[in-house]
Amino acid sequence: MLTTLNTAYTDTRAADLAWALGREPLPALATLDLELTGAKLQLRLLGASHQVLLEEKRGDCSETVACMPGSSTPLPLGVAKRVGDWEYEFAARVEALSPGQFAGRAQELLALVSDHPHGLAGVFPGSPHAFTAMLAQHHEGQVHWRTWHAYPQDRQLVATRTRVGVRVPVARFGQSGGASRPLELGGV
Repeated sequence: MLTTLNTAYTDTRAADLAWALGREPLPALATLDLELTGAKLQLRLLGASHQVLLEEKRGDCSETVACMPGSSTPLPLGVAKRVGDWEYEFAARVEALSPGQFAGRAQELLALVSDHPHGLAGVFPGSPHAFTAMLAQHHEGQVHWRTWHAYPQDRQLVATRTRVGVRVPVARFGQSGGASRPLELGGV
């Protein structure tokens, strides 16, 4: 789903983004409610980027990546932690692109997400390449989501990848079992 966000562009640059786990729902400009094999997921576009709310019988999880005044947790490159019965993994990457690369990547991502049944993208007024996009899926008992935050003034694209699921034991020598594979949409 693609929407135009009727608000001023709040994020000024990629370095202003912060990450938080467990925050209460923030006011959203657009939402997409999904049911993914027993897990309820809400993708939320904020005036200052994104929030994902996950509700499942084993517990809840809330991820916020946004410009949050007073936040002391900058956007990390990676996080792995236990949240109740869940294993939570997060990764982020900032790409600096040439003008042509940035425009092409922005168009590609907006087309991918806006046409996907589990995708939500919002374009901010003033530039067709100022956007936040989110895409979710359920895979092998885990919920995965990807987000992209575009900063056309600096030609920077922030990509995040999150996986939340029940802990899967890793096989030891002589035992069977294994770990799940992450969402594969290329890179972070």
